[in-house]
Amino acid sequence: MSSTLLEQPPVKTSPEVEHEGHQIDLSLLEDRVPDQWKSTRRLTACVVVLGIIFFYCCLKPLWHTDLWGHLSYGKLIATSRTLPTTEPLMPLAKGVPMVDSAWLSQLLGYWTISSLGFAGMQGLSALGITACAALLLHRALMQTRSLFFAMTAMAVFLWLDWAPLIVVRPQLAGLICFLILLNRTTSRHPRSSDWLLIPLLHALWANLHGSFFIGICWLGAMAVGRTIDLVRRTGTWRSLTHDQTLRRQVLWCELAAVAALLNPYGIGLYGEVLAFGQQSNLMSLTEWQVLDVRSMHGTIFIATIVLLAWLYRITPRRVASWEVLTLVGLSVASLWSARFMVWWAPVAALLLATHARASMHRWMPWQADLAPSPRTGKWSLVSMGLAWIFFAYSPIGMRVMHHRELTAERALSSFTPIAAVNYLKEHPPQGQVFNTYEWGDYLQWAGPDGVQVFVNSHAHLVPRDVWLHYLSVIEEADGWADILDRYGVNVILLDHLNRSGLIRKLKDDTKWKIGYDDKLAIVFVRRKPI
Repeated sequence: MSSTLLEQPPVKTSPEVEHEGHQIDLSLLEDRVPDQWKSTRRLTACVVVLGIIFFYCCLKPLWHTDLWGHLSYGKLIATSRTLPTTEPLMPLAKGVPMVDSAWLSQLLGYWTISSLGFAGMQGLSALGITACAALLLHRALMQTRSLFFAMTAMAVFLWLDWAPLIVVRPQLAGLICFLILLNRTTSRHPRSSDWLLIPLLHALWANLHGSFFIGICWLGAMAVGRTIDLVRRTGTWRSLTHDQTLRRQVLWCELAAVAALLNPYGIGLYGEVLAFGQQSNLMSLTEWQVLDVRSMHGTIFIATIVLLAWLYRITPRRVASWEVLTLVGLSVASLWSARFMVWWAPVAALLLATHARASMHRWMPWQADLAPSPRTGKWSLVSMGLAWIFFAYSPIGMRVMHHRELTAERALSSFTPIAAVNYLKEHPPQGQVFNTYEWGDYLQWAGPDGVQVFVNSHAHLVPRDVWLHYLSVIEEADGWADILDRYGVNVILLDHLNRSGLIRKLKDDTKWKIGYDDKLAIVFVRRKPI
């Protein structure tokens, strides 16, 4: 054999293995998923956590307030194909001007429950909560470059906002819009698409919920914060005229304010939103009152502020002025009205995780950022498979694929007066019904057609004298029985938990008899109807 033949390099062949007598080419197992579709283990971990949140929220019973009133307005809009100009569902508020800033959310909710039932509403609520969690998780991950701190930010947000999130109402749509805005405006790398996204977002937001004004204020605070930073850094006001970031933020704010005018009420929606919080009836509701710092919710709020103050004291990260402006502004608003904690919580959670990560890196410099996780098609398939499993086994998945509908007893909260309202539907009341504020919405939605509820969750539309009379009856003030007579009330729906004193007095009153009674609710019927 010649030496030239011996010196030739061996021919490379594809690796092969033998299986059941057949040679298999291992090169066929090469990852052929396109690069843009490849995923990482980190994303799969996020899918698992978000899938658990979605599945759990799908099992969460639908609350007994707010939702049903908004669905009733959505049904009215869908059937009449027009927006009401005056309050249409409460006879005692007939003629009161109405600006329905959440008409698009109400319509979306009505279409969902009409086509997919209770499971559809649970799924829509779960999807909204999961979207909020995912948006904050993404922003925190970009800020901290740490999956642990990003998960911490998401957990803090859900912990702080869980109480308002479990009540299904258009505010959830507003919160999604706010978190989209938070994602884009806090990014270090603005995109050209933001010039289209931000105005379109506010145009949609203004029709989903009246909180669109929060987004405009947020953009204004970003611009003011940038102004403060520039003046502090350069010591001159001239720098403001040459800064592209400031110019961009100011223009975004102007575009958002103009885009919000694309609603059925035009500029009048601004006046309605600004005047809404001053409505005197709302001051009787806990969530619109001054935050009680002695309550558990208030204690958590104060503890979070103290923790943030400590982190700002030790953080090595440069503190932008917009952070201080938004945190202080939303904190003061939350103390003034507990309802504003919804918007404060995601900002506080994001900044808490951001500065906690920076502080840890300062005191423990050996804790370096994790290396980028390799992107492979395998993790893409795993992530899609997990997402499908979480959806398929949820109530909404069962409804879509197998047409399994949930019963009211399984889908609704335990405080929903299902049986009592069914009794009223079988025995339609004649004339005015007196009901507790918390049950007015469900009575309107599930009760007999044309039922004349006394109040519902749209307390700001109830005439002031009617609202004061409602409170007088509920609180058993002097003359409460005369008020019932004056309004021609023939049926009363009350809950045992909160109205035991009034129930005892009605049982002792010979004008009334018990029509229905269970552990949750009681229905009184006037012996001689007015």
